[in-house]
Amino acid sequence: MDGLRAKLKELSDIQHSDEFWSDMAKAQTVNQEVKKINNKLNSYNKVVESLEDTITLADMAEEYEAAEEIPTILSELDRLEGSIEEMRLATLLRGKYDAANAILTIHAGAGGTEAQDWASMLYRMYNRYAETKGYTLKVIDFLPGDEAGLKSVTFHLTGENAYGYMKAEKGVHRLVRISPFDSNSRRHTSFAALEVMPEIIDDTEIKINPEDLRVDTYRSSGAGGQHVNKTDSAIRITHIPTGIVVACQNERSQIQNREVAMSMLKSKLAEKKEREQMDHLQEIKGQLKKIEWGSQIRSYVFCPYTMVKDHRTGWETGNVSAVMDGDIENFITEYLKKS
Repeated sequence: MDGLRAKLKELSDIQHSDEFWSDMAKAQTVNQEVKKINNKLNSYNKVVESLEDTITLADMAEEYEAAEEIPTILSELDRLEGSIEEMRLATLLRGKYDAANAILTIHAGAGGTEAQDWASMLYRMYNRYAETKGYTLKVIDFLPGDEAGLKSVTFHLTGENAYGYMKAEKGVHRLVRISPFDSNSRRHTSFAALEVMPEIIDDTEIKINPEDLRVDTYRSSGAGGQHVNKTDSAIRITHIPTGIVVACQNERSQIQNREVAMSMLKSKLAEKKEREQMDHLQEIKGQLKKIEWGSQIRSYVFCPYTMVKDHRTGWETGNVSAVMDGDIENFITEYLKKS
């Protein structure tokens, strides 16, 4: 019995050791990578199979002079062209964190209610885009506007290459419209900024010294369950050396909020490190330096004409409604092609 107890204690010590959990995390990462590779191979094989079937159908239509099959063939070719283009675009995502999930934060610029409403419109746009991509969206932190809209919102996007695609949206977004909050129906210009960072699950290169952190607790301002708004469960962490501040208030306990906030801090530090290694660091910093005129990456014009134009790539469209409903794939595609 003593030998059995000793063996059980040895196994328990192994299970609770840092090395054990580190190996488990590495194994999980490998499994995730294998799954992604298999998904890519399956997608490629499906495209090849569909292309071969379409070629066969075209040959038969030509041989039997079946003109009625032409629309079906052309439609299938268009679909395949879109699939191939999407696969080609995925090959452009070679960054260290491009395959990671993404954490996004929208900040309303100066301008009070008008800017806060614009921030909420952008949040809705990205919500709709996430739906079309099959991403899962979860709000981490939310600060409502004074009268309408929001002052800031931080949300998490889970999905393949979420960061790789969403990094194209980082920067200041400018809106021009007749303000619904102006009794004189004057045209207003508003700004909002989007920050995008990868979710870092386990990066041994990111070291955080507990002595460099200032942790503040406060009462959640969002709607929630039994404990929200009743206890100081919300967490705000300040990384003193860099001045980076992260906050989380939407989890059920202070411990959970702290875990999410620490994950966000690691992500921000990783994103900062990656930006510092890029040759065009000054250009990136300039995009997010000020939320004001002249710093925008994209303009959304509702009046006196309708147009959305990306100032980095020149891509534009007059279908503002579609864009605000999440149709931003072309803007992202053009940016990735030229970056």
